[in-house]
Amino acid sequence: MWRATLRSRPKVSGVHVRARVTSERARSPGLPVVRTPRSAMPSAPPAVDLQELGPDFVRDPYPVYARLRAVAPVHHVRAPDGQDVWLVVGHEACRAALVDPRITRDLRRVDADLHALGSGGADSPALTHMLLRDPPDHTRLRRLVAREFSPRRIAALGPRVQRITDELLDAMLADGAGRADLVAALGFPLPMTVICELLGVPEADRDTFSRWSDEIVAPTGQEAMSAAYAEMVDYLRRLTAAKRDHPDEGLLSALVHTVDEGGDRLTGDELIGMAVLLLIAGHETTVNLIGNGVRALLAHPDQLALLRADPDGLLDGAVEEMLRYDGPVETATPRWTTEPVTVGDTVIPAGAVVLIALADADRDPARFAEPDRFDIRRDARGHIAFGHGLHYCLGAPLARLEGRIALRTLLERCPGLAPDADEAALAWVPGMLMRGVRTLPVRW
Repeated sequence: MWRATLRSRPKVSGVHVRARVTSERARSPGLPVVRTPRSAMPSAPPAVDLQELGPDFVRDPYPVYARLRAVAPVHHVRAPDGQDVWLVVGHEACRAALVDPRITRDLRRVDADLHALGSGGADSPALTHMLLRDPPDHTRLRRLVAREFSPRRIAALGPRVQRITDELLDAMLADGAGRADLVAALGFPLPMTVICELLGVPEADRDTFSRWSDEIVAPTGQEAMSAAYAEMVDYLRRLTAAKRDHPDEGLLSALVHTVDEGGDRLTGDELIGMAVLLLIAGHETTVNLIGNGVRALLAHPDQLALLRADPDGLLDGAVEEMLRYDGPVETATPRWTTEPVTVGDTVIPAGAVVLIALADADRDPARFAEPDRFDIRRDARGHIAFGHGLHYCLGAPLARLEGRIALRTLLERCPGLAPDADEAALAWVPGMLMRGVRTLPVRW
């Protein structure tokens, strides 16, 4: 056991946090650590280097997570981007961390360099949404938005999702090449079209939204991310003003004019923040649900054959197993500790950046038998691919709807579907937030 005190500025996904670290934990034999240079605070606690622990970590992080989970439910780690964070693993620990009020998503509660987010700080319209608020603000914002995500409204989108899917597959199959990039042909344009239509974003602007979203989710640099945020906010400010003057049937127009029983409504900045959240989360998750789901089926021909033989009986369960086995979100969006938090025998210091490994929680043998086996007949209920607690994904029903329709239609129209590239050659989305491939070459 050892004890160390450090004043540092760990950074994850563009966020710098000042933290005074006081930690006590056991070293586990065999876990590589990042050594702090003698010239830079020698009392710093070592961080487990995820890529040293598993050189293939980005493509397949699951063995690394399992190795960490066998030692303890939380670890001080160095992520592939070189930043130090506290990583929570295991189903029970992850569920508990997701609902712990001391581990916050509200940046206003921590001593953070908020402008380093690249979005203008905590009061930027891009950040005034419910994912970055705790109760009571979160409760208020979610109440105002949730009414527009009713089961009836989502179910009513089914026919339109089916038409978009059919049109995209028509185009994919039309050239007679017999091969395509499934992400570009179906996985990306389907949810992007759906969420843009839902919000009332003109078709001509959707490629621009795609570029902004890619930069924000997987930044190429601080300046580029800042520009993407600024351009998106400026565009949405104009768009919400137009919806206020000329209402239509879109979700954004509905949010502009929503007033609850007490007369409360979203402010202008809250509308922009909600639109940013819906546009990014509303398609990134589904892109990777479709991509990861198809990859899993192609890698397990027996499961693909089962699903083809009984889509009516197995499709819903298959989608849940895809979410559990290789879900679209690897770690929940970063959180910060407002005070020291004990997880297992480890104290996470106040002001620390915390990543909660949803991917590992759903591969925990304490919750799912033979968790590394892909089995579409498994009862996968209880997975936390869409989170848990008050920040559970509001758009989960829409993602499931899109996933079911896309997968069923693809398998019906492409009976000979097969991979057209080696798995090891696929390029992965960088970072530890989203889990998915940039391209998915297939043939039929």
